[in-house]
Amino acid sequence: MKQKFRIGLGYDVHQFTEDRKLILGGVEIPFDKGLKGHSDADALLHSICDAMLGALALGDIGKHFPDTNSKYKDIDSKILLSEVNKLAYGEGYKIGNVDSTVVLQMPKLAPFITDMRENISSILYCDLDQVSVKATTSEWMGFVGEGRIKVITTVMLIKE
Repeated sequence: MKQKFRIGLGYDVHQFTEDRKLILGGVEIPFDKGLKGHSDADALLHSICDAMLGALALGDIGKHFPDTNSKYKDIDSKILLSEVNKLAYGEGYKIGNVDSTVVLQMPKLAPFITDMRENISSILYCDLDQVSVKATTSEWMGFVGEGRIKVITTVMLIKE
């Protein structure tokens, strides 16, 4: 018997790099650096993908979209999240809620959070109030304080 709900945890980290756009939650953020990665390196959407895949016990984003496959080079992570959502629907689950925290020193994300939430809710076919995106700093401590980003996400999937 399938469970009525499943919970997953996602986590992603990236380094900043020159000559790349900063994309988070499918939104281009004005900043002098972007994130280093094989795809567009959208750490927020990657974290959500991993949380959903974890809830479904289907592995992680690297298993489904390996960085060794040129097909995924510079791919828009909104496409990846859409594919993961199709997997969830295929297993009979839909989003109950998404709760993400983006940890970085700069830039400030507050002006972009509504757009991020709207993108995510649209991709996941859920209401805006089912998607939470928060941003905080690490007070210049640890690897985030040294100029990296990390994102932690919890997702609840509900049996349709």
